[in-house]
Amino acid sequence: MSALLRRWRLWPQSLSGRLALILVAGMLAAQMLTGTIWYDMRYGNAMEMPARLAAARLADAVLILDDADAAQRPELARRLSRGEFVLALRPAPAAHEMVPPQPALSRGNEAVADLFGAVLQKHAGAREWRMLQVDLDDQQGSHEDAWLTLLVDEFPHGRFRALVALKDGGWLQAEIREGQAGMSTAPQSAAFDYFLRIYALRIFAVVLIAWMAVRLAMKPLQVMANAAEKLGRNIHSPPLATDGPTEVRTAAQAFNAMQRRIIDNIAERTRFLASVSHDLRSPITRMKLRTELLADEERKEKFRKDLDEMDAMISATLNVVQDIDVQEHRQLIDLDSLLESLRSDQAEVGREVTVSGHAAPLHGYPRSLRRCLQNVVENAVRYGQRARVRLDDGAERVTITVDDDGPGIAEDMLERVLEPFYRLERSRNAATGGFGLGLSIAATVAQAHRGEIALANRAGGGLRASIVIPR
Repeated sequence: MSALLRRWRLWPQSLSGRLALILVAGMLAAQMLTGTIWYDMRYGNAMEMPARLAAARLADAVLILDDADAAQRPELARRLSRGEFVLALRPAPAAHEMVPPQPALSRGNEAVADLFGAVLQKHAGAREWRMLQVDLDDQQGSHEDAWLTLLVDEFPHGRFRALVALKDGGWLQAEIREGQAGMSTAPQSAAFDYFLRIYALRIFAVVLIAWMAVRLAMKPLQVMANAAEKLGRNIHSPPLATDGPTEVRTAAQAFNAMQRRIIDNIAERTRFLASVSHDLRSPITRMKLRTELLADEERKEKFRKDLDEMDAMISATLNVVQDIDVQEHRQLIDLDSLLESLRSDQAEVGREVTVSGHAAPLHGYPRSLRRCLQNVVENAVRYGQRARVRLDDGAERVTITVDDDGPGIAEDMLERVLEPFYRLERSRNAATGGFGLGLSIAATVAQAHRGEIALANRAGGGLRASIVIPR
């Protein structure tokens, strides 16, 4: 069923929407079942007056025929029959014949037949009788579905076919169609009132109450979802409040415990790397001293280069761990000044960087954002000789685009270069240095600002790095 609803795009994607839909559907299903009770009541009300009138008229005819001679009864029955009140005499059954059986009627028609019989026997005395047929007709005499007649016709009619025993043993068959003769409320008006107040107003009330109840019940889950999103940006975000329903308190406690474990694991990882770095630098320092004692200058230079690279890799590993864990406070950042400062720093070392565009101050982490932009700009200058930075401001987001004139990156590698320690040996010059951490750190900082970084090859050559940060 849920797969079919999803195919028809009727199944909400949110949990609150699904709960509201289930509640409303359940209430409407229950209301439709109780609607059968309304139908039985309205059917009985619509048939009550015709049944009473028809039974009273038939009782009068039965009393007249009882007092008449047998020879006069056929003519008298013909004269009593008028329009929709038709009488026909049936001979008394022989000794070996059985009295006509009572046919099966629906539950609603059984109640109408009981009322008909009670009125008949009240006026004509106790006697044998059988109700052969009970129908609800519209005013034109069309024999349609009772549901449709009851809902559409203004004043429905009752149609009856009955057998009544006469005092000499014969039977009188009567086919009677009787109208309402006045009702306090027409069935059509009652149906309209029922559907308006019971269905339309109740649907509105149920939808409103279900929406409010679901929102109230789902609010703690929404708070938890927001907390999970904040946790992804800043592991040191405030813990969840442990209040509300029991299930929510338990989930919040588990969430806070998970956050503490993650913080402890990161801290333990940082301490481990710091310890390893400290322990490795001591033998590296001793090896550097021993290298200086070597007589062979060529071998000495090779050892020195390898040891420097090992030292740089240890420092880079510590840097990436520290940059991923954003711990500074958010504050307003002047992007214009930040980018101009980066341009000046690059110009001092002879690198060509141009900046265009302006943006209003943005809330963020100043030191981390500067490191992010610096890594992207330095990456563009290193592999593309120059960097062109464009700043586009918007009401919802700020976009910082960095273009270079380098060789670009293969399309299937655009996402992989954002991974830590991943370098492109073919598409970029490996001799320029670096350990594949710059873009990875930039992507992590962008995510900490609820943003993202995307790489794309430019149509005219070179690479474009777009950093999008929502306001």
